[in-house]
Amino acid sequence: MDGPDKLRLLERAVTASTGSWGPFGNGRGQGTGGSREQLVEELRGAAEGGATVEAAGPGAELRGEVVILAVYYPGALEIARDLGDRLAGKVVVDIANPLNEIFDGLAPAPGTSAAEELAGSAPSGARIVKAFNTSFSGTLVERQVAGQPLDVFLAGDDEGAKETVSQLVRDGGPRAIDVGPLERARQLEGLGLLGITLQPLGLNFQSAWKLIS
Repeated sequence: MDGPDKLRLLERAVTASTGSWGPFGNGRGQGTGGSREQLVEELRGAAEGGATVEAAGPGAELRGEVVILAVYYPGALEIARDLGDRLAGKVVVDIANPLNEIFDGLAPAPGTSAAEELAGSAPSGARIVKAFNTSFSGTLVERQVAGQPLDVFLAGDDEGAKETVSQLVRDGGPRAIDVGPLERARQLEGLGLLGITLQPLGLNFQSAWKLIS
């Protein structure tokens, strides 16, 4: 499976899991109404180049290096607690925008973020990276907006984990931008919120944040 196909498969998995209407993990995703088996069949149909997709319950073995928690906030915290030591050593990617009940602010308390809360819920050794939350699913598929390569911002305390996620991003064509330690997830989640609230301007979820110098 080449880079664009990997990223396209990732986008389909995330969108199907969250019922995304905004950036990934908008905080109160309603889901697609389909079963886990239906989602697996859809992803199998998208997989190419020998990639495999399996249905896995809470007790399943996690065989991949990277675990993407494509669920709404605070569901990722519950999953991390349920998975426990099976997340140890894994690169765990938090994509959530933790919006409050009326979508006009962030749910985590001031001075923290959903990603930092996830780090507190995950076992010691889990390598948390915040990424993809500022990217709308359609722009991730296209890998560009208005002719400009898509920027994917990420934050984390583990340099190796960030490089793993950065390489995944680069393989698909967008540009990975490391914004610093995990506490910078606070600003990324604020940026995700702002991106959502600007959509009534007629942007149709085809907008993106771009760093230019």
